[in-house]
Amino acid sequence: MKALVVGGTGPTGPYIIKGLMARGYEVAMFHRGSHELPENPPEIEHIHSDPHFRETLDEGLKGRDFDLVVATYGRIRLVAEALIGKTPRLIAVGGAVGYRGMVQPYANRPPGMPIPTREDAQRIASREEFEFGWLIRHTEDVVMAQHAAGHYNATMFRYPMVYGPNSLRSLEWHIMKRVRDKRRQIILPEGGLTVLSRGYAENMAHAVLLATDKPEASAGKIYNCADEQGMTVAHWVQMIARAMDWEFEICSLPGQFAYSAGDFLLYHNSVHHQIMDTAAIRQDLGYRDVVPMQEAIALTVQWMQQHRPDAAPLDYTLEDRLLAVYNETKERLQNIPFTPAPVHHSYAHPKKPGEGRDHRNR
Repeated sequence: MKALVVGGTGPTGPYIIKGLMARGYEVAMFHRGSHELPENPPEIEHIHSDPHFRETLDEGLKGRDFDLVVATYGRIRLVAEALIGKTPRLIAVGGAVGYRGMVQPYANRPPGMPIPTREDAQRIASREEFEFGWLIRHTEDVVMAQHAAGHYNATMFRYPMVYGPNSLRSLEWHIMKRVRDKRRQIILPEGGLTVLSRGYAENMAHAVLLATDKPEASAGKIYNCADEQGMTVAHWVQMIARAMDWEFEICSLPGQFAYSAGDFLLYHNSVHHQIMDTAAIRQDLGYRDVVPMQEAIALTVQWMQQHRPDAAPLDYTLEDRLLAVYNETKERLQNIPFTPAPVHHSYAHPKKPGEGRDHRNR
């Protein structure tokens, strides 16, 4: 059996390639060749061509056919068209940006995304509304149209924020850098209570591979995928810090003023929750995390400490100005006298049988 992976040099690529090989596939990679990963097995074939353009796709695929194609990179809508007649099975990976309200929360009323967001939630309606999100939605429509036309059996996955080895946009590093610089206070918007779906690279690759095992159950479907356990931004920050034997004091600022915390949210987005409903992939394909979130974060930190070079120092000037205001306000608030009222259970607690009212007149 022959399989093609379009991409393969991102965080989930090596796990997908090794998973396909373990299933008996002879694997080839289709990518630009601009960089390689040492984690990928040396025996796989590399087709160096650009998956972003139809002419280079046709050139690289000329005279070839595959039993299975997993497309994780390039312009997937063009990849889907170029693969007609070349494979009976296509598994494609996109993202959740096509959901209305994810990047532009105030496009929805009320603002933000449904909680949790199911696969049938509203998507971006037009290019004019939000071009990048519309392109993601359009790509899904193209792939599903080819499936409906009978050109191949297609399944699509919507990745969340992916973390782990070889992550291209590692938000974790912004936290790790603060630990390395021994910063004790960290500003989080709204106390870091925003819940975001994330996905460890090995877990997301496992989700994709489940579709190779169950082609009938996943035929013509689009799945959200994410780690089973969601986490707040505050959880995420503290877990990264603890993996480096550090503890932050979380300093809560209103989201609109937490300027220095923009790198902790996808696309510097708002504080609205982004929680993907993963019931479908769990019910249809039996998805479960292969690496628990707590272990996955520690593994990510360990890998980055070993492989990622120390970046240029962060400019803490703005953050320190915000912290000065926070600390001053916190001190002033602490000086306001306040005695909390005692809290009691709302139901009666009689002391003896037949008592009409208890000692609190309940």
